[in-house]
Amino acid sequence: MLEEGTLYVCATPIGNLGDITLRVLETLKDVDLIAAEDTRHSRKLLGHYSIKTPLISYHQHNEKQRTNEIIARLKNGEKVALISDAGMPGISDPGQILIRRCMQEKIKVDVLPGPNAAITALVLSGMPTDSFLYLGFLPTNKNERKRVLKTISEFSSTVIIYEAPHRVTRTLEDILEILGDRDTAVARELTKLYQTVHKGLVSELLEKFQAIPPKGECCLLLAPLEQKIEQSEPADWLKEIKQLELKGMACKDAMKIAAKKYGVTKREVYKARLNQEDNE
Repeated sequence: MLEEGTLYVCATPIGNLGDITLRVLETLKDVDLIAAEDTRHSRKLLGHYSIKTPLISYHQHNEKQRTNEIIARLKNGEKVALISDAGMPGISDPGQILIRRCMQEKIKVDVLPGPNAAITALVLSGMPTDSFLYLGFLPTNKNERKRVLKTISEFSSTVIIYEAPHRVTRTLEDILEILGDRDTAVARELTKLYQTVHKGLVSELLEKFQAIPPKGECCLLLAPLEQKIEQSEPADWLKEIKQLELKGMACKDAMKIAAKKYGVTKREVYKARLNQEDNE
């Protein structure tokens, strides 16, 4: 009786081809078949590393049909690698159906770790990493998108969202309406030549991208919800600003943080600061 094969779930580069692991390269050369989200895209990667393993497509439109074919080959003792266009299969990419089916059929699954856009963007953004919520791509329907955003309105951890460049301003508009003007980062072109992280309030980034639309796949990171202090005096705001300035923060940035923390406008904080200077 033939020994059943193994499905190898392989992470591939999200931009820079040099980010692939040695283990993934060895596996892609050794398996009998590679199932790829887009064979045209994956041939560039495989050609770069002189990998000539047979390739078949495995994407959202043929996922169910291909799953049956791959399961049959695995049961026949073949080794199959699953790759997506970029990053880890199953994370906002095809793969979950095949992986679950393998588990139901008692077929061995091995995951080979590697690049991931969400984690890369999270660390690069400087946002809190102790707790985070990954949402992937939001619904394209406006009402559904707003419904999802409303469900996380009180979520007190960093939120990670994937978005196509032509939909970034639309998504930022909904975030501003539903979640408010919180600190945000937009990471784009991760690991590529023009990798950039834009940081600021939602309103500031919205204005920026309305003037100059972003290019390349984007990852949006929203800062955790901060509980505003409802009752405060100008003296509290000024004390907060002073403490932040002692830590090396610019006055403008310190005033912005103080306004957000105490639930007042930047204009009120600025006026209090001017009054303080006049009285000194």
